[in-house]
Amino acid sequence: MSVTEQRLTVDERPLSPVWGRWESLRTLVRVGQRNVSMAIGGTIVSAVALAALLAPVIAPHDPATLDVLGRLSPPTWAHPFGTDNLGRDIFSRVLFGARLSLLIGGLVVGTSGALGTLIGMLAGFHPRLDRILMRVVDGLMAFPGILLAIALMAATGQRLENVVIALAAIFTPRMARVVRAVVLSLREMEYVQAGRALGATDWRIIRVHVLPNARGPMIVQGTFIFAESVLAEAALDFLGAGLPPDVPTWGTIIAAGRMFLQRAPWITIFPGVAIMLTVLGLNLLGDGLRDLADPHLRGQTRTGGAG
Repeated sequence: MSVTEQRLTVDERPLSPVWGRWESLRTLVRVGQRNVSMAIGGTIVSAVALAALLAPVIAPHDPATLDVLGRLSPPTWAHPFGTDNLGRDIFSRVLFGARLSLLIGGLVVGTSGALGTLIGMLAGFHPRLDRILMRVVDGLMAFPGILLAIALMAATGQRLENVVIALAAIFTPRMARVVRAVVLSLREMEYVQAGRALGATDWRIIRVHVLPNARGPMIVQGTFIFAESVLAEAALDFLGAGLPPDVPTWGTIIAAGRMFLQRAPWITIFPGVAIMLTVLGLNLLGDGLRDLADPHLRGQTRTGGAG
């Protein structure tokens, strides 16, 4: 055994994978105890995501199966959320609707995050491009979001990828403004100026200095975009401008049940509650991540928020 190996104590030896996972879990629990909003929001979002992932296993019926004799049936053991005007099981349709809502929300966050980051970086580092790109961003933000999405859907057609493009067109300007603000604040920092003086390229400065500092605000903004994407997608489906009516989404379920509010209110109640819980969880998660990313708010969280 070498001298170096003899000097290794038990505390200095590498941790086993099991112990490393246990330490990560303990760290996550401690963060959840200090940041209640993030813990509650993360729990809600995880539960919704798990239910959506296991929808084919959990759902008691095929969401598209018709049962004319059992139409507008109230909640029972066979149909926990009741049935709609065509006898389709609401519980199964809500579960499969969660899959589409989360899928569309995730794709919108990814698309708007990538495009917004690119636009924000270019605008923040190049003043000439800033004037052009920000005027385009201002023009997009001047339109009411839902009206712009309806116009784009009317021009492109009722397809999932078109819904993602329409919603990304709404939320990309917001991400671009967040990234641009971070870049403008970091561009004049001493370490960035030192990198420029040493001959570092803009790409290296962005990769090494800017992106790590912009990651926190981008993640927080992404959670809020996710929540608003779920609401916007449901609104498009409700108005008939989103996915086709036969596709089980939360918006189409509510739209089908609006004619039976007095006779069968469960058709709209349960998907409405699903939307509310998902948006609430994402907003709480975003608030918690914002508090965790902000040094001042993080200090207040640790000390109980005494002021």
